[in-house]
Amino acid sequence: MQNNFVTDAINLKSYNLSESDKIIVMYSKDKGLIKGVAKGVKKPKSKLGARMDLLVANTLMLHKGRNLDTICQAEVLNTFKKTRQDIDKIFYSMYTTEVVNNFGLEDDPASGVIYNLLYKTLDTISDANSKVEILIAVIKFQLKMMIECGFSIEFEKCLCCNTDIKDETMFFVPQLGGIVCKDCAKKICHGKKQMPYKLRDFFKQMAVNDFDYKGEYETKANEKVCTVSFEVLKDYIAMKSLKKFKSTEILQEV
Repeated sequence: MQNNFVTDAINLKSYNLSESDKIIVMYSKDKGLIKGVAKGVKKPKSKLGARMDLLVANTLMLHKGRNLDTICQAEVLNTFKKTRQDIDKIFYSMYTTEVVNNFGLEDDPASGVIYNLLYKTLDTISDANSKVEILIAVIKFQLKMMIECGFSIEFEKCLCCNTDIKDETMFFVPQLGGIVCKDCAKKICHGKKQMPYKLRDFFKQMAVNDFDYKGEYETKANEKVCTVSFEVLKDYIAMKSLKKFKSTEILQEV
C-alpha cells in the first residue's frame, strides 16, 4: 500500500497510449501536475470511463510506478455539467486548464492554492448565467493565477519612475509587467498600450475579489469591457508562458 497515494485532481488533457489505454494529465491538490495511465479507459465497460474526460474533478487512487503512475480508482467530485452544454463555457474552461498546464509544476509548492483556484473557476463558469459572468470568472482567474506564479501585474506605481498613478493617463507595458506614467511612456517605443484608469481599477478589484462576490465592478461590467480585459490578460499570460497556447485547436476538438 505504500506505493499507492490518494489525491484530488482535475483532468487537463489526455493522450492515447494504446488501443485501450490513455495517459491523463491532471493538476492535483497535493502534488501539482501529475500524469497517470488510465488502463482500459477506451473500452465500453471501463470502470474509469467518463471520469477520465477533460474538465472532470476526481478523488483518485494512483499506484506509483517507475516512470508513470497508474490510476486505480476514481470517484467523481464535479463534472461541471452545465459547462458541456455551452460552447463559451467549454472554450473558457479549456483556456483556464491550459494556463494551469502551462504554468503548473510537478510537486508544485502552491498546488493546494492553484487546485482550489482552478476548481472554483471551473465551478463558477459552469454556473454562470451570461457571457459577462463567464468572463469575470476567467479574468479573476487570470489575475490570481499570475500572482501565484510570481508574475503579478503592477497597477499602482509607474515601473520606470516609481510614482503613484491615480486617475490619469497611463500605459500598460506587458514586457515590464505593469503600468507606466505618460511621461515615461514617451521613452518606450514598442509594446505599450494606453490603459484608462477605470480599466486599471477594474483589474485591481478583480485581483482581490472572490468568485462568489458581486460588488459594484461585477455588476456594472459589460461584455465589451470584459472581452477587452480578457484579451489584455491573455496576451500578457501568453508572453510569460514558455509553452505556446493551443486553446483554439482544443476548441475544435471538443
